[in-house]
Amino acid sequence: MSSERLIYLPLGGAGEVGMNAYVYGYGPKNRERYILVDIGVTFPDMDGTPGVDLIMADIAWLEERRDRLEAIFITHAHEDHVGGLGHLWSRLRAPVYTRDFTARIAIKKMIEAGQPADQVITVGAMPDTVELGPFRVQFVPVSHSLPEASGLLIETPAGRILHTGDFKLDMAPGVGEPFDEDLFHSIGKRGVKALVCDSTNIFSLHPGRSESSLPTAITELVRGAEGMVVATTFASNVARVRTLAKAARAAGRSVCLLGRAMQTMVRTATEAKLLHDFPPTVSAEEAKDIPRESLMLIVTGSQGERRAASAQLSRGSYLGFTLKEGDLFLFSSMTIPGNERGVLKIVNAYSEMGVDVVDNTQGAFHVSGHANRPDLERMHDLVRPQMLIPMHGEHRHLRQHARLGAARGITTAIAPNGTMLDLTGAEPVVAEYIDTGRLYLDGTAIYGAMDGVVRERMKLALNGHVVVTLIIDEDGLPMGEAWADCQGLAREGRARRPLAEVIEEELGAELERVGRKILASDDRLSETLKRRVRHVCVDQIGKKPEVTIVISRLSDE
Repeated sequence: MSSERLIYLPLGGAGEVGMNAYVYGYGPKNRERYILVDIGVTFPDMDGTPGVDLIMADIAWLEERRDRLEAIFITHAHEDHVGGLGHLWSRLRAPVYTRDFTARIAIKKMIEAGQPADQVITVGAMPDTVELGPFRVQFVPVSHSLPEASGLLIETPAGRILHTGDFKLDMAPGVGEPFDEDLFHSIGKRGVKALVCDSTNIFSLHPGRSESSLPTAITELVRGAEGMVVATTFASNVARVRTLAKAARAAGRSVCLLGRAMQTMVRTATEAKLLHDFPPTVSAEEAKDIPRESLMLIVTGSQGERRAASAQLSRGSYLGFTLKEGDLFLFSSMTIPGNERGVLKIVNAYSEMGVDVVDNTQGAFHVSGHANRPDLERMHDLVRPQMLIPMHGEHRHLRQHARLGAARGITTAIAPNGTMLDLTGAEPVVAEYIDTGRLYLDGTAIYGAMDGVVRERMKLALNGHVVVTLIIDEDGLPMGEAWADCQGLAREGRARRPLAEVIEEELGAELERVGRKILASDDRLSETLKRRVRHVCVDQIGKKPEVTIVISRLSDE
């Protein structure tokens, strides 16, 4: 019996939507060679991660074994698959393989992070093959909501794995390759040990719609608008951006792209020769001289991002543009779960301005980039895998997808982040559980979820903060009174006097009561004063704030 095994280990993206990072390994137990598929990000929210810029999978387990990491493969250029590359590459230092469009985005991320761009290696679609250690990897074109998305066919001595990446069954995506049923059927005929499959839209019961179904409805909407038209979508969905731009031109409007991400994606797709017929656009400066009824802005911020163009327009203006009554704003997008509050805030702000807001409630102005349940069933039928491993979805998505596979006679396993599966035999077996977590990009610093920084920040946000400063003289006695600075707390409390003034008065009384032993010890004195401040605040305003005590001692030398 062989001592070598084939393993699958999600570090991110399984049990959540976003932050994708999947490890495959083959070799003797605990001496396997590895590849990493995707290294993405997810986005913070003010409720759970205030102030954080990006969230990434904790790759500590793989970092400890990076001497056995053959390569990183990126399936496509969405942030939840490539966004962590520049920030985390230095911890892994493995070559990065991907297709041309994604490579152009990946190189930008490496350069921005000060990492070597030559580590990004451009690979063609199958039959081009990357051979590394025990792995033979081919990029399998799929249709998605951006160009050159790919699944991965991973061949190992223990069998073939088909890692779908994000995909949909779109035979006319507009930009990028259409879904090729014959190709997937041929892959299935050769034998697929494990299908590791996108689960995002498992709860959508109708077949997915094509990108080509949208232009007529969008064009009619823009033609019927009287004022300025503004539309937002995912910046990476260059096919949709082109549809919006063509609708504007058909309605006799000039087109202006606003937002760095929007401009970058269109420029990159054009440079990669994937956008051959994008309508001409005007600059923001030129657009200001065009009558409102003859202009359409295509902007970033479909998910309510505070700094994006959509949000800034809702707050008043962006680059000199303002919206007013009679204008039209189109969300040609879906709202990712968790972003509803931010999007709704923008919608209400536009409503107050008198702007007409149109979204995809009726399903006319957006189609998903992920396979719905009937499309997933079609993928199962084409590939006919020995086993199905659902990925890319919350736990409920993984579970429902596993049920679908089991009902169709396929052996399945649910493997959330940190669950290592042994795929060597006829059925997937849990080999072990790995501690997984999250890394936070906070400004320029990266730290772990367990480091306590965010927890401390949340305490400050929830409870407020009091800083008390006290000077102790050469004789070990208080020099004057302690003074308090309150932040994030009510100015006055039950006494109808400034809260800081009440705290200082109570601290003065406390300092008169304490003995020399407490005054001589910074730790004991700090604890005494903290207790007193919290007691006063609970009594005055019903809050127990975070308290910092600063003690300065004068030397008698």
